Formats: sequence, structure tokens, C-alpha cells
Amino acid sequence: MRIVFKKSYDRDIDLHEHGWSRAKIAVLAGIMIVLPFLVGEYYLAEATNTLIWALAGMGLMVAVGHTGQVSLGHAAFLAIGAYADSALMNAGLPFLLSFPIAGLITGIFGAIIAIPAVRMSGIYLAIATLAVFVIVEEMVIMLEPITGGVGGIMAPSIQIFGISFDRYGALQNFYWLILGVVALVAWGYANLMRSPTGRSFLAVRDSEVSARALGINVTRTKSLAFGLSTGVTGLAGALMGHYIGFYNYELFSIFISINLLLVVTIGGLGFIQGAFLGAILITAVPQAIAIARDGLNANFGIDLGSVPGLDTMIFAVILILFIIFEPTGLYGRWLKIRVWFEIFPLARRDMFRRQKSYLKTERMK
Repeated sequence: MRIVFKKSYDRDIDLHEHGWSRAKIAVLAGIMIVLPFLVGEYYLAEATNTLIWALAGMGLMVAVGHTGQVSLGHAAFLAIGAYADSALMNAGLPFLLSFPIAGLITGIFGAIIAIPAVRMSGIYLAIATLAVFVIVEEMVIMLEPITGGVGGIMAPSIQIFGISFDRYGALQNFYWLILGVVALVAWGYANLMRSPTGRSFLAVRDSEVSARALGINVTRTKSLAFGLSTGVTGLAGALMGHYIGFYNYELFSIFISINLLLVVTIGGLGFIQGAFLGAILITAVPQAIAIARDGLNANFGIDLGSVPGLDTMIFAVILILFIIFEPTGLYGRWLKIRVWFEIFPLARRDMFRRQKSYLKTERMK
């Protein structure tokens, strides 16, 4: 078991618990930087897609994992970010300006929506966000001069200081660009969660009644969290648009919102690392299904290509299994395994038994 000797109270809110934690982050960053030289273009494209999903997962994690706001309409904010970025670039703005402005536009739109919506909770909030998704979908069709309507729109190529970051023409540069954005957002996210604002998010998630008793403005905190969540999701949408190249409103369907919920739920609610683990799973499972389908067809003559909705069914089974057996997700399971090894042989079978505990004030709702 590692014992961390603290010499000041500042260590309690340090971004890294100890030097080994910093070393692991540095090694991981080094591997991700040199990845284009280690794998082919196909796997590099898959890694790029995973990073985009991780960015979108971090956006949803702010709302769902750290503030307790259920959203079924985050695909709408992916669409707003993608269309806003492409529209601004088509208007003549460079990517370095259009990209953050697209995230800002999405965040402001989400904060405005959140002002009335966050007064609801649970299934009612989920339905409200679903209604927002339907409204945004209709707006995309109506704003045809900007969005291309049903026909769709082509995402402009990214040029920064004369260097191409095109998805198809310069995949390595595009990968490094996305890696830099994801690293910067993850660093900001981690620092946000150890600030007073981030701790107010957690207080509202755990108990709104107790948060109000501590002087936290619950409505303002929820609106801020939802605005930050949609802003980060808008950035992911802008990058997703450049990754796809040509897209229309059908790309940002309700299934994208469900997949985003799968990312944060299976990865681990309340953990930044969970967004990355969930993104890896959500992008790896379809590839694994395709490989297994081809193997069964080639070796045993079993053709599963005609089975409709196979991917969706497998994702549903995975989600149900996690909810029943491991509600803390992949990262929660890793934490339990790590603790088990740290305290071995003192670990006991029931040390992680699930317990339901409620504050008396919450039971009176």
C-alpha cells in the first residue's frame, strides 16, 4: 500500500496524488504522441474517432456524472457545434477562431436552454432534453442556406499557419490536433473539479437540499454545469464534423445521444477516466463485432450480416450487465481491483458490497 506523506494542506487538492501518478500521465502522453508512427492509417483513424468520443463523453460527464442531470439530447449540441464551426469557416474565419466560437455558441445555447430545464429533474429533465433534440433537428432542416438542409454540408479543410490538418489528406496532423484539444480539455476539466465551482457541482449532485443549506445557488450551478457540458460537447461536434467530412442532420441521431450515455455509464460515472474508457469501448465493440461476424462467416458459414440491430442489441446487453453487476463502470471496477491488491491479504469478499444510503432530507422529497 502506498503511503503519501503530506506536508501541507495544499496536497489534499493537488492534481496528482504523488509523483508516480505524474509519471504515468507522462508515459501515456508520450505513447499517444508517437502513436502515428506505430500503427497504420486505419487504426490511427479509429484512435482519432475514440478521442473525439472521449471529448464528447467528458462534456456529458459534467452534466450527468458530476451534477446529476440526465440528458437524452446531447446529440443536438454535437450538431450545433459541427454546423456552427463549418458555417463560420465557410464565412471566412480560420479554424483557430471558428472552433472556440462554435463551442462558445453551443455553450450559450445550452445555458439558455438550461435556465428553465434544470428546474426539472430525473425523467422530466430527460424528456425536456429530448424535446430540445427534436427542435434542433428541425432547425437544421429549416436553416438550409447555412446547414445545407436535408442534403448536408461539407466540412471545410483545416489550415493552421499554412499546415494542413485535413482528415483525409493529413491524418497524422489531424490526430495530433485532436489529441492536443482533448489533453487541454481534460487538464482544464480536472482542475475545474478541484475548484470551488467543481465542488459545488458535486454538492448539487449528492444533495440539492444540503447544497442550498450551504449557500449554493442550485439553479445557477446547474445552468453553469449544463452550459459547460454543452460547450465541450459542441467542440466534440465540430471535430466530429471534420472527421466525417460530409454530413447532414441524420448523423446526429438519437442513437448518438444514447451512445454518449453509454460512454459515461459504462466508463464510470463521476470519473474523468471513465469518459476515456467508455469511448474506447463504444468504438472498439463495433470493430470486434465486425471481426467476429467475418470470422463466423468465413470459418463456420454463419452469416450474421442479415441480423438487424445486432450492434444495438449487444450494447443494450452490455449496459444491462453493467447496471446490475458493476454500476460504477469500468473505472470503478479498476479502483476495486487496485484496492484489493493494495490491502492484500486483508481484503474481504463483502468490502465493496453495495449499500443504499439516503439523507433524511432527500427521503422527504
